[in-house]
Amino acid sequence: MLHELLLALVGCSGDLVIDSQPETLSDSPDLISDFPVEPTFKLAPDLSFIQPAERDIIERLLPLGFYYKKLDHFATKHRQLNSFRSGKPYAPDLHKESLGRASVYRRAIANGMVEILSVYRSAVLQVEQNFLSDPMPILATVTHCLNKFDVLLPPIYKLVAEIEREDLRGGQLLNLLYKRCHCGVPELQACIQRLLWHGHQVLYNQLASWMVYGIIQDPCGEFFIQRHDNKDMQSESSLSDSMEKLLPKSSEKAALSDWNTGFHIFLEMLPEYIHMNIAESILFAGKAVRILRNPAHSFRVQESIFQQHVRGSQCVQGYTGNFIPPNPLRGTDLIAEELFPQREADKIEEMLQELKKSSEFHKRSFESSVNSICTLAANHLWQLVVIRADLNGHLKALKDYFLLAKGDFFQCFLEESRQLMHRPPRPSTAEADLMVPFQLAALKTLSEEDVYFSRVSLRIPSIGMSMTKSQINLQKVKIDVNVGVSLQGVTSSELSVDGWDEIALEYSVNWPLQLLFTPEVLSKYLKVFQYLIRLKRTQMELEKLWAGAMHQDHVDFANHRRDKKNFSLSQHHRLRIRPMWRVREHMTFLIRNLQFYIQVDVIESQWNLLQANVQTSCDFTELVGFHQGYLSALISQSFLDIGSVSRILDSIMKLCLQFCWSIEQYGCNPNLLELEKITEEFNKKSNSLYTILRSSRLAGSQRAPFLRRFLMRLNYNSFFEATARGVLNVVRPRVL
Repeated sequence: MLHELLLALVGCSGDLVIDSQPETLSDSPDLISDFPVEPTFKLAPDLSFIQPAERDIIERLLPLGFYYKKLDHFATKHRQLNSFRSGKPYAPDLHKESLGRASVYRRAIANGMVEILSVYRSAVLQVEQNFLSDPMPILATVTHCLNKFDVLLPPIYKLVAEIEREDLRGGQLLNLLYKRCHCGVPELQACIQRLLWHGHQVLYNQLASWMVYGIIQDPCGEFFIQRHDNKDMQSESSLSDSMEKLLPKSSEKAALSDWNTGFHIFLEMLPEYIHMNIAESILFAGKAVRILRNPAHSFRVQESIFQQHVRGSQCVQGYTGNFIPPNPLRGTDLIAEELFPQREADKIEEMLQELKKSSEFHKRSFESSVNSICTLAANHLWQLVVIRADLNGHLKALKDYFLLAKGDFFQCFLEESRQLMHRPPRPSTAEADLMVPFQLAALKTLSEEDVYFSRVSLRIPSIGMSMTKSQINLQKVKIDVNVGVSLQGVTSSELSVDGWDEIALEYSVNWPLQLLFTPEVLSKYLKVFQYLIRLKRTQMELEKLWAGAMHQDHVDFANHRRDKKNFSLSQHHRLRIRPMWRVREHMTFLIRNLQFYIQVDVIESQWNLLQANVQTSCDFTELVGFHQGYLSALISQSFLDIGSVSRILDSIMKLCLQFCWSIEQYGCNPNLLELEKITEEFNKKSNSLYTILRSSRLAGSQRAPFLRRFLMRLNYNSFFEATARGVLNVVRPRVL
């Protein structure tokens, strides 16, 4: 009887101990065994030779055999290699239909379960040895030796039953184990911590693959970093060199796509004890390593040529033998090693190995290691973008062309295109027509040392495709300055003059600067550019109007000295239009101060702050934050994010242009009523602008320091304040 009992304690039922559960344990790995709430091991009811006291002792011991059998079945089932290899990627929509599929995390838990069961089995064997050596064996010996397992096996059985019923995997499984670790039984806590340790071994291996090599090893879809397209990550690997040589552009686009939208955090598999910011750091570190380990083919060739050129020039200084030209493709494989040295990868792997060795999960140590790895990857990415890719040069180029820092170039461009922009743009040739003054301005103002201008292209999105520098070579095209662009055949039904407000610039960005200059970032630059070019165009038209009027005065004075009879008619026209020059001065005053505010108080101050941050920072994530803050400050302090203010400014610039064109046409078609309407509308808009800018909502924002300077320039003699108050006093009775 004692041997029958010992066999039952290791899950083998027989004549003495029977299993009341039907024998339907799953031979197929796709089915889940039934986990009854109560143990099903019972003594045979027809045993008459067992005393009631002995029956009570045996029935208290039999649940241990039941729990052992179920846990051993769980361990055997999930440790099968054929089941593991046949696993398929995780798909949330197939959750109910895929019960019992392979899981590397459950396989790790099964390995831990084998360790726990081996301790129990050793205890049963020890009981058997005691029986064999004791001439008078008693049941109390069994109870004494196995008593500690009464507090271990039942909770572990419930844990496994929940894992199987809920089909918990990956981070869900780790999360359950982490919660169950917090209990008041030291022995049970140690067992569950051991199971959690086995699960964390899988997690650390996946983290090492991701943060050391930039590859996701996740055959069963249980890692919390996954692709957006849910591809099978078992075959994930970087492109080979041969494929990169054949498809350099496609591989570069794939790398950028991976950086921007390729990977995401799968919240369903993210353990709750790993904070979201830590998960984002893990995501960033892996993407950074992918970029560093797989540089674009064009970047490899460029760096290889540069390095061989430097080494070749050094060798030529001390050697006068036959010269062997450098091979551009030689040493391209060394570029990735320079971007992310092996010693850095070893350092990351060493950090993760230290975490793996710990018997307990220490949240603070884990977060500290992840932050250190993220900082290390961000530093190398910063060196790639700032040092090797010449970030400062490209930032300066974007400032020169998108923020109009090269004022002489855009002044020349607007002067050359002034007559063209007085006519509506033609849809078929608008960009080609505008490219002529654009090239003229470049030839007159830019030097050949400006290598960044070749990256700038002019376009009008609403009209046609972009005109790039590759289409027209400035060095070979000869343009006659005195030849204007023909505008014959343009009808008013084609486009309005305001169509020129859609002028835009494109900037060609090479790898790896696309990591920083994303399409969203370039769209912000474009938004500021279109605003500034309209402002500069308005300011130039107001100045040209005054210069034309002064020139006409000199001509009229010369004609007066020759012909005094016809001078009275010209003087009459001048007297009628004289009040409009005061209006022009008000317009010029507002536009000039607005332009000075944006260019000096906003752009230059924010540019200096950005340069200081770039010089002091060695972290790519900080660099991205500084640049985003720089663009946000430009848009915010230029009022482009306030619809009411931007609409008023846009309408003021349009009124100024209409005013200039009306004054120019006054000699041919005198229409003083139209000028008076423009003047009245301008006064309303300018007063409304001043009132909004003085509001308490703007006074408390980040715009406040520079905004106060702008308002002080506008209202230095209290003119705007008095005018705005007068308008309000007039409007109030009408509302009542």
